[in-house]
Amino acid sequence: MKGVTVMGQNEFARAVAERSGLSREEAADLTRAVLEALAGQLSNGEARRLAMEFPDFVAESWPLSAKRRTGAHPVPVEEFVRQVSGRTGLTTGETRTGTGAVLVTFRERLGEDAYRHLVGQLPAAYVELAGSAR
Repeated sequence: MKGVTVMGQNEFARAVAERSGLSREEAADLTRAVLEALAGQLSNGEARRLAMEFPDFVAESWPLSAKRRTGAHPVPVEEFVRQVSGRTGLTTGETRTGTGAVLVTFRERLGEDAYRHLVGQLPAAYVELAGSAR
């Protein structure tokens, strides 16, 4: 795809770590937690697309069942940050900064059109998280 940066799990985690100030291990854990939490909010089709785009981070426990409703079911960004913080053990501030870094790195990896489609299913505050990342 035009404009898409191809990167593996290690490169992705390194990019998130550089943007967030987290260690690579923390960045990898955070990325997995963000992907899992996003998968639960997105439409089934968009969650599957994200899983195909980031197979190295996908856990078998992803909520991609055929019984899932087809529409997106976003949660407020503050609740999302609390959920991800609880999964990773990072502080709320670290999680907020790290999630912004993950979203910016998604944008680089996916390209603008696919990224806009992804965040179009989420409240505007998610885009603001990405805007606050380095």
